[in-house]
Amino acid sequence: MVASPAILTGVHGGPDALGVPAHDFSTNSNACGPCPAALSALQQADATRYPDPAYTALRAALAALHGVAPDRIVVAGSASEFIHRITTWARLHGCTQVLLPPHSYGDYAQAAQAHGLAVLRRSAKAAVGGEGVGRSATLQWACEPASPLGTVDGVLSAWHGPTPPGSVRVLDCAYRPLRLTVISADPALPASAWQLWSPNKSLGLTGVRAAYAVAPAGAESTVLALQGLAASWPVGAHGVALLEAWATPAVQQWVADCLPTLRSWKDRQMALCTQLGWSVVPGSLANYFVATLPAAQCTDDSSAQTASLLAALRQHGIKLRDCTSFGLPGAVRLGVLQPASQDALQAAWQTVHVGGP
Repeated sequence: MVASPAILTGVHGGPDALGVPAHDFSTNSNACGPCPAALSALQQADATRYPDPAYTALRAALAALHGVAPDRIVVAGSASEFIHRITTWARLHGCTQVLLPPHSYGDYAQAAQAHGLAVLRRSAKAAVGGEGVGRSATLQWACEPASPLGTVDGVLSAWHGPTPPGSVRVLDCAYRPLRLTVISADPALPASAWQLWSPNKSLGLTGVRAAYAVAPAGAESTVLALQGLAASWPVGAHGVALLEAWATPAVQQWVADCLPTLRSWKDRQMALCTQLGWSVVPGSLANYFVATLPAAQCTDDSSAQTASLLAALRQHGIKLRDCTSFGLPGAVRLGVLQPASQDALQAAWQTVHVGGP
């Protein structure tokens, strides 16, 4: 029995009903990974004991990495877990709505809807922090670089100003370590916003679920409240090992050393997509980009056409990320992979689209 296109493509990347894809373009994991030092730390992790429930040493290491006090660090089970947890906190403290980028990771909206919060979206050209917010307390989200487009979020310049009373701003930094292009107008991270970091992508170890947030100065009481909303030991021994490795200079240097290689692979992959007749969306600064497939460019039923093509490619070991859940029907996001995987994509596309052998 062949699985349906929806089951094969899903709303998240990675393994699916057919198992592990041979060539997985659907996630934004660092294709140079796994990071050897981080992998070694995972292999040496002591899983026979509970971690320190307060994560004392881990929080100190992460605080040193960011140049802040340890009481500004919140350890989380994953980025998604923190998204749901801070949404819960915001709801309990009077937030009635969330404000999202024009296109964004689905868990922001999912967490809001689970709490009955209104979901608003900024326009694609918005460069202000409170568009559509009014006077209501609001949980505001941004992602840098943005997902799925990999661009700079235009709202960040406005976020350097004061946060509206009763509102909270969270900047998802999941892909910031994998930015492949630095621009002259590169915005600094706003000091008034929370920063959410999930290093497993940068380290090529997405199967380890662990993340953390850095609170803005003066939000230490909120850190305590968020810790009180967490289950006991939200991060296990392997997550602790991953985050401790992330905080070391050697691992930070390894990630930096990957960027030239990823940049070269990205240039090759974008050129290949153009050669295949795909329309590549310009402007991505990250280790991923968005494109539309030929069938989706010339039909009103772009979502169904794209899903069918992705299901056919999946049968050949190729998985791409359908962007429908990001608000971009008919488009796909491709994480940058090594040339061998790119060649496999080309061969599969020629078979599926051209009708080769």
